[in-house]
Amino acid sequence: MAPTLVSAAVGAVLAAALLGAAFDRRAVAVVVAAAVAPDLDAVASLVVPGATNALLHALWLPLLAAVALYRDTAVGTDSRVRARFGWRGVRVAWVALAAFVAAGVGPDLFGGEGANLLYPVHDAYYRIDGRLVFSTREGIVQTFVALGAEGPGILPFRSPGTTASHVIPTFANPDGRPGLSLGADRTLYLVRSGWQLVVVAAGAALLAVRFARVRRSRESAGGNGDGGGAETDAATDRTEATR
Repeated sequence: MAPTLVSAAVGAVLAAALLGAAFDRRAVAVVVAAAVAPDLDAVASLVVPGATNALLHALWLPLLAAVALYRDTAVGTDSRVRARFGWRGVRVAWVALAAFVAAGVGPDLFGGEGANLLYPVHDAYYRIDGRLVFSTREGIVQTFVALGAEGPGILPFRSPGTTASHVIPTFANPDGRPGLSLGADRTLYLVRSGWQLVVVAAGAALLAVRFARVRRSRESAGGNGDGGGAETDAATDRTEATR
């Protein structure tokens, strides 16, 4: 599975890009936590056989969360989330959901060990892999979308196996079997390649720049740097309330 630090970095990028006026330390913490939450199924594999990249990587949980959040915030006039947390809570909830899918599940689905997207209804890991190149002889060549090709579906899903045959070693459960293996060799990967290091560094730098800009903006507006700027926040609340 992709290192948790990489998922956190992608979540940080999404937080900086999508939170907008709701950007602050607590909102970023919620989004990053949502980004790394799917990796907790590696811990669950100590009890549930084959839970790694399956239990919290399946689409059912984010799908149900999206339906519930949409019904609460977009259908009707009474929204529990908006009533309790305001427009900020709605924005953070949607961004956190996006981070769960894109930063938590995405790195394992696209080119990683695969994700068991339909678990437990259908037990099969899926991995999407391909290439996009330009050749002076063949032109643009891509293998991500296989229209008219043999095999199931449009996307070239490659299945590494099922929960019974596809073992994904992790620091929490290196041998993939239920139970705590005290004598097992454990390796905690923070980054596993150069491009992952670039992603982590970019996420950290983006957050640093974003926090610095917010701090300067709120200080110039008379705030205290982190949660201040009462007049600015009030103006933002009025703007968001009209949307």
